[in-house]
Amino acid sequence: MGNLRAGVIPVTPFQQNCTILFDEELKCGVVVDPGGEVERIRGAIEDNGIAVEAIWLTHGHIDHAGGAMDLKEALGVPLIGSHEDDRELLANLENQARMFGLDQSVRNVTPDRYLSEGETVSFGEHEFEVFHCPGHAPGHVVFFNRKARFAHVGDVLFNGSVGRTDLPGGDHDALIRSIREKLLPLGDDIGFLCGHGPGGRFGDERRSNPFLV
Repeated sequence: MGNLRAGVIPVTPFQQNCTILFDEELKCGVVVDPGGEVERIRGAIEDNGIAVEAIWLTHGHIDHAGGAMDLKEALGVPLIGSHEDDRELLANLENQARMFGLDQSVRNVTPDRYLSEGETVSFGEHEFEVFHCPGHAPGHVVFFNRKARFAHVGDVLFNGSVGRTDLPGGDHDALIRSIREKLLPLGDDIGFLCGHGPGGRFGDERRSNPFLV
């Protein structure tokens, strides 16, 4: 089995971290949260020779899912996630675009399947456990690779901060429970990538994140 690698492409004015997770040896992978600028994402995939097997969504906000349907159609791959509690968000991305005054090319999203707590998703030989972590969005999920000690946490947790909870469906208490009860117990050594800005390690966040100490 090749090494698990990640490439991050900040897209749109939100500077959202669209992530390509891939196997270094097999050159297969997935795209996590294609928020927009689909041609840039496709260019990165082609430049690195990655055979994309699926698109995974952490949650249904426009900055993470705005380009999902266009990329799905361009690549001809399944669109998986987030949790079904995000159904309404994903079905109203075009309204979100109008609310933010954004590019009207954004399309509503209908996943090929939603994800539930305890499921696994994979590409190549890399398996990720799915954790339902509401708070930032009702159906937010986190992808955790136990063997690599790595998590993609979307907008649940940031380096030095946590996801905002003032958007529709947000719940600060639920967000903090998701972090304390599901993520931090995985171990201080877990490295993570997030939806905006730099990643980090769970132990550093447990010790110094002002929202958690």
